[in-house]
Amino acid sequence: MATYNTLQDRIRVAKELLERVDKICSRQGREVEGRAKLCSKMRAELKFLQKVEAGKVVIKESHLQSTNLTHLRAIVESAENLENVVSVLHVFSYEGPNGQKQTLVVDVVANGGHTWVKAIGRKAEALHNIWQGRGQYGDKSVIRQAEDFLEASRQQPVQYSNPHIIFAFYNGVSSPMADRLKEMGISVRGDIVAVNTMIGVGEEEEDEDSEDKPGWAEEDQEGENEALVEEEEEVDDNDDSDDTELMHTCVDRDTIVASLAFPTEVKVDVCNRVNLDITTLITYVSSLSHGNCHFTFKEVVLTEQATQECQEKVLPRLEEFMKGKELFACHSAVEDFQVILDTLGGPGEKCRAKELLARLKVVPDQPSERTKRLVTSSKVNHRSLMIFGTGDTLQAITMTANSGFVRAAANQGVRYSVFIHQPRALTEGKEWRATPI
Repeated sequence: MATYNTLQDRIRVAKELLERVDKICSRQGREVEGRAKLCSKMRAELKFLQKVEAGKVVIKESHLQSTNLTHLRAIVESAENLENVVSVLHVFSYEGPNGQKQTLVVDVVANGGHTWVKAIGRKAEALHNIWQGRGQYGDKSVIRQAEDFLEASRQQPVQYSNPHIIFAFYNGVSSPMADRLKEMGISVRGDIVAVNTMIGVGEEEEDEDSEDKPGWAEEDQEGENEALVEEEEEVDDNDDSDDTELMHTCVDRDTIVASLAFPTEVKVDVCNRVNLDITTLITYVSSLSHGNCHFTFKEVVLTEQATQECQEKVLPRLEEFMKGKELFACHSAVEDFQVILDTLGGPGEKCRAKELLARLKVVPDQPSERTKRLVTSSKVNHRSLMIFGTGDTLQAITMTANSGFVRAAANQGVRYSVFIHQPRALTEGKEWRATPI
């Protein structure tokens, strides 16, 4: 009967988590990257549990306690507690200490990429024992994982700042471990529990989380992609450590030292430098962006942009982002913008361009070293290299409608800090032959 009740509870939790993921996306107002992957893991758990319910699979009750639902629920709860969730179960690549390429799974990426969360569902006792060297062979301690997160975050800056890392513990964390994580610069969320120093014989302790897991459960409850270690430690037959008195710490989960919730607002180092791409310069002064969008133009692309502008005005977004920031533009962007303006611009557009250029600091082309390593293609041309490369050197966020270049550069391993918006063309000179709506 106990097994049946536990099974029904697990099935209920799996269904509930799937619904909660949909609500997260609704709250964000957009699709969250990795949602399909997270839901797939949940459905796999639910499918297996339903097989158990139907009598197709027989397992012990202890196996129901060690399902991946603990970790999946921790991920969902983390995402529910943070704003502007960008992705879940995101895989980042970085270079390890030995120069080899490594991958790291970040459970929740929030605050527009500025916050990384690792959700941890294992019990405080198990985590503490692994850290103290009393875990199973091949177990990786949370402190070691924190080192990996810090190294990866240093290589994945967002707007030229390293992401803030939060380790969220849903079954507690020992006080010494929490202190060590804070010293490393990791924020801790969850119940921090006390530890007691004990003296006892040197016998191996049983890890509550280390019971035999069924084949459907992942080896690492935290979702890391660690290789399984097939070799076993050699045991010295003459080892008489069982008769030796040892001092070690024991987690006291009944004594909660502190309970830390997610910060209601994560402080982000905002980049106050903005680099304007030629597409942004054009969009900013376009007649379309200044109310003259109620036309059907001879050119299909202009009519499409006019329709988009009627549905969502682009200028307020640009103004809001530029507000209070230093504005830059490189020589190539301004020179080409002036040529296009002289050819296609109307009187109002030219007047607005003069006012905008007066607000900018025009700097020489100075592409960053990593930009110079990009291979040119149809999407990666010389002008774009100069514009985005100069923004990279200035450590400025480049405003652009050129999403094609951003994707092409990312495919070559170079990710720029950008603010992407919809494009608008210069249309004032073509309004005379357009049809008013």
